Amino acid sequence: MLRFGTWILAAWLTVLAGSAAWAERVTLYAAASLRTALDTLAPELEAATGYDLRIAYGGSSKLARQIEQGAPADIFISANKEWIEYLLTGNRIIAASGVDLLSNRLVLIGQRGAPQISLQEAGSFGTERIAIGLTQAVPAGIYGREALETLGLWEPLKAQLVETDNVRAALALVARGEARFGIVYASDAVAEPAVQVLASFPPDTHSPIVYPALVVSGSKAGAEVLAFLQSKAAWAVFEAQGFLPVEGNGE
Repeated sequence: MLRFGTWILAAWLTVLAGSAAWAERVTLYAAASLRTALDTLAPELEAATGYDLRIAYGGSSKLARQIEQGAPADIFISANKEWIEYLLTGNRIIAASGVDLLSNRLVLIGQRGAPQISLQEAGSFGTERIAIGLTQAVPAGIYGREALETLGLWEPLKAQLVETDNVRAALALVARGEARFGIVYASDAVAEPAVQVLASFPPDTHSPIVYPALVVSGSKAGAEVLAFLQSKAAWAVFEAQGFLPVEGNGE
């Protein structure tokens, strides 16, 4: 009986050890605007790579600082290149692993059923609040400020801006009716049925929107996961969520 119990215990330990090896954890730090796409893609990524995927979302600036301080990330996907360059100066990411993964469009949103807005007339916004990511740190907020300045709307509208820690927080304010308008990415508008696009900012009013992705120094699993994120299967999910290919990437 003792021998049988010992055999059962050994068998279970073997199974558990095998499961642990199969389910090695990989942690992805990603800009908040990627949440819906990556959550949708996660089961397929895990099945294809065999890794147990963990994703931390937030403003690119906040995530970059966490990685700088030693957060256990394997991959970082930022919503602009500024925060990638910030980490490169500290050797926290592997420059050779970098790829411009995705692009996006900047749009003005309102609640479903709201009338269209003219981006040429500040008066068309009335005195209503406009939700936007932090204009000095969050990429969507930085792009938004650039667009408003280019269109001559920054000075007339800056008192109405409600700045948030990340673009999804700005989206949520509009969805809940706590802000009349929001400046977000087109992919955010796709992800939230309670809002609609009122106008699109011309691409030449702001810097190109690019999502660079890199492997964090010391990661063994990051390169394999990053390769999957560049696959046709992954692109199909990104495209369905409103993302665009980066110009010159051949998609």
